[in-house]
Amino acid sequence: MVSASRKKTHVKKGDQVTVISGNSKGESGRVLQVLVKKDQVIVEGVRKIKKHAQKSQDRPNGGIIEREGPLHISNVKLVEKAPEPEKKAAKGAKKETKTAKK
Repeated sequence: MVSASRKKTHVKKGDQVTVISGNSKGESGRVLQVLVKKDQVIVEGVRKIKKHAQKSQDRPNGGIIEREGPLHISNVKLVEKAPEPEKKAAKGAKKETKTAKK
C-alpha cells in the first residue's frame, strides 16, 4: 500500500482544471488545494457550498459563508500546468568566479 504522502496525482496546487463529470460538469478553475489522503481537490469557483457560521469575534452576527467544496480527483481534467518556481542554489554551492590569466 502506498502511503498518502507518496501518492502521485495528475494535478497540483495552481493548475488550471476542468470538471469532466458530476453536477459541476464543464466548469473550470484553478486548484486551490489537493487533499491527497481523500483523493479530492478544491477548485476555485466550482461546487460552491453554504456553511453556517457561529457567532465569534471575527463575525459578531454569525451568518452563512459561501465556499468551495471538494471534488473527487478523478472528476477533473488538467488543462494547464502551473508555472514551475525558480530553483534556488543549494547552500554551500561554489560560485563561479572569473580569474584573469596572465
